[in-house]
Amino acid sequence: MLYTFLVKIVNPFLNLINGRPKIYNRENIPEGNYIIIAPHRTWMDPVLLALAVWPKKFSFMAKKELFKNPIASKFLKALNAYPVDRKNPGPSAIKKPVTILKKTDLSTIIFPSGSRYSSKLKGGATVIAKMANVPLVPAVYQGPLKFSQLFTRKPRQIAFGKPIYIDRKQRLTPEVQTDLEKQMQDAFDQLDRQIDPNYKYIVPPKPKNDEF
Repeated sequence: MLYTFLVKIVNPFLNLINGRPKIYNRENIPEGNYIIIAPHRTWMDPVLLALAVWPKKFSFMAKKELFKNPIASKFLKALNAYPVDRKNPGPSAIKKPVTILKKTDLSTIIFPSGSRYSSKLKGGATVIAKMANVPLVPAVYQGPLKFSQLFTRKPRQIAFGKPIYIDRKQRLTPEVQTDLEKQMQDAFDQLDRQIDPNYKYIVPPKPKNDEF
């Protein structure tokens, strides 16, 4: 209920201050559940990616620190978010999204780099996709990176790539994992070029208080 309520407020508000987003290749979105994978460029991109494919609904990984406040915790859980220990993920970081993908109608969004301050891809998304038997859908976001920049009317642009399917019988050996990460990165690069051939994202310096 809260998820739908906020979508109906946030989407019109963003369109009012920034204009309607430009969405590319929406036809690549498959039926059923899937995992959107994308470079993590702004704190806003989980929301912007989810809005781009509404009315499909999503669950979200969020760092456990955000759940310390009881009110914030209740709010985040109502938005289908669940806590993850980024420093020591543990088995639940895999089991929780797999269960959600298999037993609910919620898809999920995962940023393979894990942080806005890194471009190195990690393997969690591929493991989850294999175990849940769902495809990975590459996506990229270009546009304002801060809330205040939305008022400049620089457009929000999102492009979706063709799904990447992982055979459930395929062992995720280091070689296979390296190949999948290359497929993901190649898809991100291709989508960025589709939106803007001259686009170049610069990874910001990591804050001193970010231990991840």
